Formats: sequence, C-alpha cells, structure tokens
Amino acid sequence: MPDEAKRQDLPLEDKKEQVVMTTTADGEAQDQDMHAFWHSSSHLLAHAVKRLFPETKLAIGPAIENGFYYDFDREGGFTTDDLPAIEEEMKKIVKANYKIERFTLPREEAIEYVKQQDEPYKLEMILALPEDEEISFYRQDDFTDLCAGPHIRYTKQIKAFKLLSVSGAYWHGDEKNKMLTRIYGVSYPKKEELDRYLTLLEEAKLRDHRKLGRELELFMTSEAGPGFPFFLPKGMVLRELLVDYWKELHREAGYVLVSTPMILARSLWEESGHWDHYKDNMYTVEIDEQDYAVKPMNCPGGMLIFKNKPHSYRDLPLRMGELGLVHRHEKSGTLHGLMRVRAFTQDDAHLFMTPDQIEDEVSGIIRLIDRIYRSFGFRYRVELSTRPENSMGDVEDWNRAESVLQKVLEDLGTDYRINPGDGAFYGPKIDFHIEDAIGRGWQCGTIQLDFQMPQRFDLEYTGPDGAKHRPIVVHRTALGALERFIAILIEHYGGKFPFWLSPEQVRVLSISQQNSNYAEEVVVRLRHEGFRAELDVRDEKIGYKIREAQLAKIPYMLVVGDREAEEKTLSVRSRDEGNIGSLDVEAFVEKVHELNTTRYDAAAIEERV
Repeated sequence: MPDEAKRQDLPLEDKKEQVVMTTTADGEAQDQDMHAFWHSSSHLLAHAVKRLFPETKLAIGPAIENGFYYDFDREGGFTTDDLPAIEEEMKKIVKANYKIERFTLPREEAIEYVKQQDEPYKLEMILALPEDEEISFYRQDDFTDLCAGPHIRYTKQIKAFKLLSVSGAYWHGDEKNKMLTRIYGVSYPKKEELDRYLTLLEEAKLRDHRKLGRELELFMTSEAGPGFPFFLPKGMVLRELLVDYWKELHREAGYVLVSTPMILARSLWEESGHWDHYKDNMYTVEIDEQDYAVKPMNCPGGMLIFKNKPHSYRDLPLRMGELGLVHRHEKSGTLHGLMRVRAFTQDDAHLFMTPDQIEDEVSGIIRLIDRIYRSFGFRYRVELSTRPENSMGDVEDWNRAESVLQKVLEDLGTDYRINPGDGAFYGPKIDFHIEDAIGRGWQCGTIQLDFQMPQRFDLEYTGPDGAKHRPIVVHRTALGALERFIAILIEHYGGKFPFWLSPEQVRVLSISQQNSNYAEEVVVRLRHEGFRAELDVRDEKIGYKIREAQLAKIPYMLVVGDREAEEKTLSVRSRDEGNIGSLDVEAFVEKVHELNTTRYDAAAIEERV
C-alpha cells in the first residue's frame, strides 16, 4: 500500500449514540439517549391521534435515525392538512407533563387487554412473540401502547417537535397487506436544536440529488423501468471519472480486475448460501429448462475464478477487484432516485489469503478506503458488526474472525463502535459511515471476513508444507454502490463538484458572433490540455449565457469579446470566487492544471466539510 494512505484520527460521533441531558419532574438531571427520546415522541404522536381520532388503529411507531414515525390505520387516512391539529394536541399532552410508566402482563392477560382496546395490529404482534417473552406496555395518562421501550420519564421533556410529512406504508412492508398512513416527525429537548435540524432539512431539499440530477442533466428515471436508472451524457462523464480513479488506486494497491457473468445457475447460489438467505430479493429466469438467477452480488463468481486453477501460498494474497452490475428486487415503495435502485454497480473486491496474512490485508484495505474518502473531503466513522441470528458456520470461527477485525482496528488506533448482530450471514464486518457536508451519515464501505464461503466452494491452495490448505476470503467495497455514491456526491457538493470531478469544467462564452472563431480556438486549446471544455457561441446576450452557466454549476466561465480576441486573453469568472479578471490563455491553463489532477488532502477537509 502507498505510504500516504496512513490513517488519521476519525473525528465523527455516532448519532445513534448521541446523549442529551433531560430532567425529571422534580428537576433531577438524567442522561437520556436520543433513541429513547424519539421513541417516546412517537408515543406522543400516537396519543394525540387517538385523542382526536379515537377510531384509528395503531400499528408501529419506532425511533429512526433522525426522528420518529408512527403507522396508523384510519378510514380515509391522514393528509398534511391534519398535521397542525395533531401538533396542537401533542403540545397539550406535553404541557400536562404525564408520567410515562411501564407495566407488564402475562401473555393471556396481554392478549385480552389489546382485544378490549380493539387494536388488531397489536394483537398480531403479541401472537408473534415467543410464549416465554415478557410482554410490556407503556402508559401515559389515558393512552397505553404495547412496547418494549425504552422511554423517557415525562412527556414535558419533549419540549420541541415538528411533524414533517405523511406517506403510505404497507403493514410489515408487504405490498400484499393493507396500506397504512405513516406520519413522520422530529423532536429535540431544546428548540434551538429543532431549529438547527429544520434548517439542515431545508438545505437537504436544495441538495436533493433527484432535483439536481434533472437540472444538471446527470441521470433520469422512467416508468419503463422503475429502479433502473439511466445515465445521461454528463452523468456518464462523472461516472467514468469515478471508475478511472477507482481503477488507478486499485492498480497501485496490487489488485487485479475481473468480470463475472450477470446470470448464473440457481445451484451456484444454493452452494454459496445466498439462495437460502436472499432468494426473495433475486430475479430468476429459466434457460434450457434449468433455473438461473440474476446475480444480486458478485461473490460466487469470484469464488469460481479462484477455483479455476491451482494456487500456491506464493500466489497469495490475491486481491481481485470487480465493478460488477448486480440486480436486487427492491420493493417499489423503497425506490429513491439513485439512493435505492434495483440495478447498481458494486465496487467489489475479494481478497484470498492465508490466515497469517489477514491482519496485514485488512489494514491495507482500511488505508485504501481512508485514502478514497479523503479524496472527496469526507470524514467517516467506523462500526464493527458481529454475528447475526441467521449466521452460518461454527461459533468458534465467528469469534476468531471478530477478534481479528477488532485487533486490526485497535492496532491502527481507529475509533470504532460495536454494532451487535449486524454482521453478514457468512462473517463479521467493518462498516464505514461517511459524513456529508451537512452532517448526514451514509454507510458505504465494508470489510467482511469470511471463513464460510471457502468451505462451501472447497477452495484450497498448496502450502509450504506441500499440503492443501483453505484460504481465507475478505469481501470488500469502498464506494459501495457506484450509483448511490454518485447520489451522495451530488448532495455532498450540492451539485458544485470539485474541478477534477466536474463533467463540464470550463465553458467559453462569446459576447458576439464575430468573436466565435477566437472562442473556438480557446476551446480547442483547452481540450488539447486535457480539460472538459464546451463552447457557447449562441446569438444570445452574454448575461443570459453567464446565468445559464452558473445554474449549470460550471467551475469556470471564460468570456471572450473583441478586446479578448485582439489581446489573446480571457475574462475569467469562477463559480466559487466570482470575477477573477483578465488572464491570457497560458496563465489560465497553468492556474487550473493542478486542479485537474489533485484531489483533497486531509487538511482540505476542514475547509470543505
């Protein structure tokens, strides 16, 4: 790995672990995490709804990453017009300062209790619980809800809140079930915190990649293929720049690139274990009376490539990278621009190694991911995800894998948190959550240590003792889904991409038609120097052309008129710096040449983020 990929301190905090100070009714201070605070806020919402619309049936109301929601079943549903009245009722409940109390009931009493309340969704939830599980409820005044908790202690602690939106949601997320109404909200212990969040929310709307994607002509979607994005010419330039940069770094890091088929036999997915764990999200097809599946991930194909020929310990580590197009059957209600799609390109890699190479290889991956994220000005935080309930393989292997990953993180001095039970079904993983310019977190990179798939595919190499040994496999992504990463970049930069990443870097604007020849000369020269330059010699007023270029968020606009043509100069306008003044062509080329090849370094992050 290049020396410059050295790790630096990770300054981010996990928002899910954010702690706030609240007080009890008698003024006693207590620590309270935001998950419980938002969970209690969802009960506040449900309490208000039941007071105003008592015929409404309650479904679920969890805390989410930034706020809460509650799903309701009401004839005719709810609309945004209902939100002000619900908010007013919530304020009354807060002002009354009801104590939030927990109580439990035996299973049969709990069933009878929710039947008396006429809450069919709660009844279904109780019946789905294990018979020996404790059934708890939370009560505030005349409102009671089935809930495992935790909660805050008094309603008055929820001092600032806002209901944000209304949407449809299927019960259990299943399109075959009834459509419910979901009301989203956010709350904070202090009004200043709520105001700050609402300001960021407005900023997020301005940065929405779907809006900017249309305006900047980067990508499109179509009802002809929901969840299958179309990249337009400018978006394709951006995409290829990312791919080229990805390839450049991976060649430096000693990776070889491969490509695996998009459709492979069902038997392969059964062998890998994906069929049992993932078949509901896979597209299938029959070919020659045999079942095939469109790949939802690249792993099994990588295993077949490794198995294609004998390997010696001298061949290892083998770092195999793939930009593989995968397809996943996402539900229509979850699709969201480029963020959640049904077809995407995964910047995948599979590293095959001996057991004593694990620590060095995982360390190398972390340094590579660190370098990539810092190239775009991202800070990030790290999670270590451990064995899930649906894991396969021996517990001893899992414990060994988890301890290795933990040791690597600690040896590098990396700040991290444990995310219990969120590992892949075949192994534990390290997840990387980048933070964008307005503080939102996005999970992108992942490192997954796998002792299982080499066994399933009977992978082996010849050791120095002449005997056959089982390799260890590390699955790894850095960008994650290329499409999603592009969406994150659009929102992170607000469409104002850095110079090296801008699909159109320079636009040359002529003041009049008689200046068009000189404008064309400038464009030819810039393209010869390797810049992405475009020409605007339309018979339009120069102010109109400049405004169009500014709306297109082009880094540099070069205005040429009679004087510039005569003196062989340029009137330079910068998207970020405004009017720079007059420069000759050589001076401008020299000014921006470095920008075309230089990405961010660690110091630049402080200015951008």
